[in-house]
Amino acid sequence: MAKKPGTNPKGEFAFFNVVYEDDSQRSNRRVPTELLGGLDGDEPARGFIMEQDREIAEKSGRPPLEIKRLERAGAKKK
Repeated sequence: MAKKPGTNPKGEFAFFNVVYEDDSQRSNRRVPTELLGGLDGDEPARGFIMEQDREIAEKSGRPPLEIKRLERAGAKKK
């Protein structure tokens, strides 16, 4: 059943684009914002996404790919 508009709290997740070692890309990977910020910035997102990839790889029977680059979706390039 669909949710009513406005029932999903804003700012609960940050979205990241992930580029893997084989140059494949996954867009809009969700990471809880409570893990981000502080002195580490967006670096905790890498560990969170790696853990998600490990779980997915375990279920699919394929080895997980190494993350080559991680960037926040919609962020301006430096």
